Amino acid sequence: MFILAVLPIVSTLNAQNDPAAKKILDEVSAKIKTFKAVTATFSLKSVSSKGTNNGVRVGSVSIKGQKYIMKQSKVEIICDGSKIYNYDGNKTITVSGVDDAGSTLSPQILLSDFYDKDYTYKLVSSAGNFHQIELIPIDKRKNVKQINIFIDKTKDFITKAKVIDKGNNVTEVTISNTNTSANLSDKVFQFNKDKYPKDVEVLD
Repeated sequence: MFILAVLPIVSTLNAQNDPAAKKILDEVSAKIKTFKAVTATFSLKSVSSKGTNNGVRVGSVSIKGQKYIMKQSKVEIICDGSKIYNYDGNKTITVSGVDDAGSTLSPQILLSDFYDKDYTYKLVSSAGNFHQIELIPIDKRKNVKQINIFIDKTKDFITKAKVIDKGNNVTEVTISNTNTSANLSDKVFQFNKDKYPKDVEVLD
């Protein structure tokens, strides 16, 4: 689920970026920055490189600035802005820094200007109701090979993302029931070990 690494972009990489895609992404980012907090539901559809459908999982996400909480069944991920706490739904909580989390998919993909730090990008299509933009990670060591995001033209909001890893496995993320006027306290994003089972192990 959803997380990013931060790497500098040199001018040669910037030259590869599509101005049309940047204009759309900048507009989306500017609109998102006007939201104090956002809540939404999401679905994750996973398909293997051999075409095997691994089913659909559903969950919820709450976001405020650089902080977020994602819940999917018993699994929970909390980001307090500096650390990420990943509860596996059983007995383990893994703690990592935001910058160490890897270049996969996170709420920052949907709600930040991540694209000018972590990816090169180009506009693939503007047919129908969506702009489709292809993102390629700058750091080739990461497992993600490509991300395609779909921006609703009427909402100026990313409502779908398709992630392809280096093994050609595909994860499709669909965002729905978005509330861009949510009122969320900062306390919501504070990690509290006491809310988890007593025998849970925290791996820092």
